[in-house]
Amino acid sequence: MDILLVERVVPEALGWLQERHAVESRPELAADPSALRKSLYKAQAVVLPRKVVVTREFLDFAPRLQAIARMHGGTDNTDLEACRDRGVRVIQATTASVRSNAEYLLGGLLMLFRRGIGAALNGDRHAELRLGRELNGSVIGVLGLAPTAHTLAGMLHALGAKLIGYDPAVHHTAPIWSRLNIQPVGLQELLAHSDAVSVQVMYASRYRNFINEKLLAHCRPGQVWVGISRSQLFEAEALARALRDGRIEAALLDGADAGFAARGTPLHECPNLFLTPRLGSQTREAQLRASWYVAHRIHETLSPPPEGLDETPTAMMDLEGASRRSPRGEPDFIIR
Repeated sequence: MDILLVERVVPEALGWLQERHAVESRPELAADPSALRKSLYKAQAVVLPRKVVVTREFLDFAPRLQAIARMHGGTDNTDLEACRDRGVRVIQATTASVRSNAEYLLGGLLMLFRRGIGAALNGDRHAELRLGRELNGSVIGVLGLAPTAHTLAGMLHALGAKLIGYDPAVHHTAPIWSRLNIQPVGLQELLAHSDAVSVQVMYASRYRNFINEKLLAHCRPGQVWVGISRSQLFEAEALARALRDGRIEAALLDGADAGFAARGTPLHECPNLFLTPRLGSQTREAQLRASWYVAHRIHETLSPPPEGLDETPTAMMDLEGASRRSPRGEPDFIIR
């Protein structure tokens, strides 16, 4: 076995891989850690779902492994240092779902601005009429300049929205703001002036509880929020209070971690908080892009180099669609 698929790829990409490598598709192994470790022993490459965590111990069961591939972004479930030490290439289709996530956020904004649509979709054909509002002329706060924000900005401009933005890692004088036609503002100002806020901050541990009570105190009453960032970005109790007292009229968040709004937590009883299970990236087109990207990068890793060329080192991080190496040819694990 060359390649073990614990997460499915689209049939076209699977067929392409099977013509070139010995491939075994075993998605059921994601729920059976013991069987997965046994199957890893002969694998040279593996495609893993989000819930499978890669640790040093995990790699001990895979002595032949050259590549670990994911159909999604985010590295919190992968020990990058351990992969580097073992010479295992980490492949992630991070840009495959940019468009689908942007459309999810746009759809969320439209739905929350017209809350009556949701009631009708839930089966209430005689729901009370609710006065909605239009995106045209609204002020949308763009919190975070992850790649999804770039695509979303173009969509919102086309609908006549005014965009203001903040990113904790991007200086307000950076050229990217003018390229996206987003007015950079302070974080408190963003919350005070936005009719709606879209959250797509690239999460890091230092941003845990970044959106807290002190910050939410500046919310413009009646705001709606949509987001695809990690739920650890939010201080749960502060978000619950803002949802209850009307500072935030409604919030739609995609991919919240288990327990974020579980029974007994402050958010459990908030009827205006809507959570979806990572639907943003679940489109046919996103899965197609991710599947082909992963298939090509795995084949590239497992195939011998052309005659006359030095072998490409496998201990590198592949996050943005191209293998990155330092000027001296050393592996580059810096996430940009």
